Amino acid sequence: MRSPVRLDFVLVQAVIAGALSFAHLHDIAHAAGQDGWKAWAYPISVDLLLVAAWRRLRTGHTPRLAWSWFLVALVASLGANVATAGFLDLAHPPAWLRFLVAGWPALAFLGGTLLAHTPGTDEQPKTVPAVEIERDEPAHPQPVDTAPAREEPTSLPELAPAIAVPDALIAQARKIADSHRATTGEQIDANTLSARMRIPAPMAAAITTQLA
Repeated sequence: MRSPVRLDFVLVQAVIAGALSFAHLHDIAHAAGQDGWKAWAYPISVDLLLVAAWRRLRTGHTPRLAWSWFLVALVASLGANVATAGFLDLAHPPAWLRFLVAGWPALAFLGGTLLAHTPGTDEQPKTVPAVEIERDEPAHPQPVDTAPAREEPTSLPELAPAIAVPDALIAQARKIADSHRATTGEQIDANTLSARMRIPAPMAAAITTQLA
């Protein structure tokens, strides 16, 4: 029978690497004058900032912000690992190392706050229902095309006002008719009104009979 517990070598490697990095950060903080629980809080702060930035990268929110703070935390972790390899005299740490270690809590707090409270940019926009907008006649009338209009196969029948036309539509048609009369000096016909208002020909004929 196969055992339900299997050894994951990748997980073991990650635990070992994390423990070594954790210890190196602790040693750097301790050498820079942070002793006791404060020295252990520094590696926790660096690792939490790495995790927060990586989660923001995985969700796709604000990639520039996430990459910036991920690199900051990564440089802090790698710098501590390299510094403990004999490149620095931890018995007599330089002033710039003390400065960086002392300023890290404020920097990590700023990064964690921005990563936690900066809204994402991938929200779906709310759908807005399409609304038909009435087109008013321009203040300066456009020149009218004097080319002869294409003849329709059949002329529009003269309709009595049997079709119910809304008052708002008649008012808009009256504006168009007045503008047409002021431009051409002629009464607007049903075909022109139908084309200008984009309405059916029978309705345009009914409107012209009411405008006459």
